[in-house]
Amino acid sequence: MAMKFRAHETFFIRKGWLSKGMKAVKKDAAVFISKEKNPMDVLGIGSNMVKSMRYWMQAVGITEEPNKGKRNQSFTTLGEKIYEHDRYIEEIGTLYLLQYRLASQKSLATAWYYFFNVFNMMEFTKEDFVAALNGYAIDGGEPAAIRSLTDDFNCIVGTYVPRYKTNPGKVSAENNIDCPLGELGLVDIVDKTKKVYRKVTPSAASIEPWVALAVIMEQAGDATEVRLNDLLTGTNNIGRVFNLDVITMIDVLHEVEKTGAIKIIRTAGLDIIRIDQRYTFDECVDKYYDTIESGRR
Repeated sequence: MAMKFRAHETFFIRKGWLSKGMKAVKKDAAVFISKEKNPMDVLGIGSNMVKSMRYWMQAVGITEEPNKGKRNQSFTTLGEKIYEHDRYIEEIGTLYLLQYRLASQKSLATAWYYFFNVFNMMEFTKEDFVAALNGYAIDGGEPAAIRSLTDDFNCIVGTYVPRYKTNPGKVSAENNIDCPLGELGLVDIVDKTKKVYRKVTPSAASIEPWVALAVIMEQAGDATEVRLNDLLTGTNNIGRVFNLDVITMIDVLHEVEKTGAIKIIRTAGLDIIRIDQRYTFDECVDKYYDTIESGRR
């Protein structure tokens, strides 16, 4: 299993990057590799940032590139839907969908995958995480430079912890460029002097039922029943990728149940959801944007 570290060139996703990237790819699939037009001029950012943006577009599941031949970018199905319905990435549900894709990128964004799916410490320092990730990389036969793993940790913090919390004195208007995923509030800083961070459980209300269902359906495959514990602790499932505890997850599931797609069964020693109506991931995403748009009418 290939692992990838520090592919972001130390830049976390800046506000506006994803919409700018989508617009550029829509116009020219070769925007990131073009010989005719300098990508730096087209995108208005430096060369390392161009590499970073190109990487992030794929890591959050908006675009994909072939492994060989001409490395043009094309939209994924999810990317098409986001471009059509929320191209400025303003909806919280869109952010959760991007978070799900990012946290489940085992080979493309290994540190993110590891942070959400494997790393079990709720409170931790940089040293805790880097040592654990280093062990994971070595066990997986893909040892990486400690420097790269440290850069990944710093980038994870940059992704989820707003700038004003990490160094309040240094935030000026120009460099106050937070990552949109920071709005999910999945990581916080507990102790500024000791640099202790913690994973945070979001509110159940912030997680849209159709978005949660998209993840549940994709992870369930053909299964008609899924144990609550698998939803909570299973790799890439809602509990892991959204940092849910059991109480919050049950609250989310009660809202999902109202779609008619699942039924929670907690009787006769069973702790499962039954899938009553099967939707694909893409159908759930469509339903999510339908409810958003009908709410706006």
